[in-house]
Amino acid sequence: MTTLSTDVSSLFAQYDIFGAFAMTLRLTGMALIGSLAIGTVLAVMRISPIPSLQLGGAIYVNVVRNTPLTLILVACSLGLYTQLGIVLADSSSSTFIVDNNIRLAVLGLSVYHASFVCEALRSGVNTVPTGQAEAARSIGLSFGQSLRLVILPQAFRGAIAPLGNVVIALTKNTTVAATIGVAEASYVMKEMIEFRPDVIFLVFGIFAVGFVLIVLPVGVFMTWLSRRVAVTR
Repeated sequence: MTTLSTDVSSLFAQYDIFGAFAMTLRLTGMALIGSLAIGTVLAVMRISPIPSLQLGGAIYVNVVRNTPLTLILVACSLGLYTQLGIVLADSSSSTFIVDNNIRLAVLGLSVYHASFVCEALRSGVNTVPTGQAEAARSIGLSFGQSLRLVILPQAFRGAIAPLGNVVIALTKNTTVAATIGVAEASYVMKEMIEFRPDVIFLVFGIFAVGFVLIVLPVGVFMTWLSRRVAVTR
């Protein structure tokens, strides 16, 4: 027991484990905002009465959802930054490389998970009775007004459970950001395994517990929220 506590103390003293998990949470939060914004637009496109918008939304979802996340993040880093010279941070800053990589990772995560948010919202739209949309049109509301005032609020309530699954998947998928040099949890874990192979199972245990502590409350909260705001029909 003394040896275990000594190893744990030395690992936490040697590596910034809390900082790594803080970066994981930061990536999750920022990418969640981005994916919700893009996913909502895509969902509106997919249920739009305009065929070209429906087609555009369907192509985006099917292409992006079936593309490996690693490929999307590498494309953001090598394609946008290295090849096209597009930067998302202040190039004169001393932390430019770190900031730019973080924002490119957020962009890639947002673009990828937006397709899943779109489908979750579309499933929420399917829970809204057709009669409500017809009633909205019958009182003179436009398509946009019907969406904003009648359909989307109920769709979000109906889609809380699948959106919770997207949040959990997003949290775990932030580990892929290590491929473009973002020092989140899996990046630090890889370093620890490389330089402290003598305590490899302890390292795995620390990061497994860390991810459980992040993901489990999210799942419990989303389950509670979906029951709390569920629409009784």
